[in-house]
Amino acid sequence: MRNCNSHPSTLLSVTPVVSHQFPSCISTELVDKCIGSRIHIVMKSDKEIVGTLLGFDDFVNMVLEDVTEFEITPEGRRITKLDQILLNGNNITMLVPGGEGPEV
Repeated sequence: MRNCNSHPSTLLSVTPVVSHQFPSCISTELVDKCIGSRIHIVMKSDKEIVGTLLGFDDFVNMVLEDVTEFEITPEGRRITKLDQILLNGNNITMLVPGGEGPEV
């Protein structure tokens, strides 16, 4: 079985959706292959998140571990390290399997 690191250039774009509806443009099979792999997530806000995907549900809510959060603030870029997070799928704009996040 291949994991998503086999194709690091693959991008998954999430279109705005009504809550309780899975985004039709994301292949659950591809996301499922990313479990246990590093992913780069671009949020609707000025945040980007890189972490290891532990799991997700039908609403694209994700559990990630070994997380680095990159946030653009008026003072500059803020980088926060977190052990584990539960990410609300409604705030995801794009997923990059195997991505390592923005350039520092």
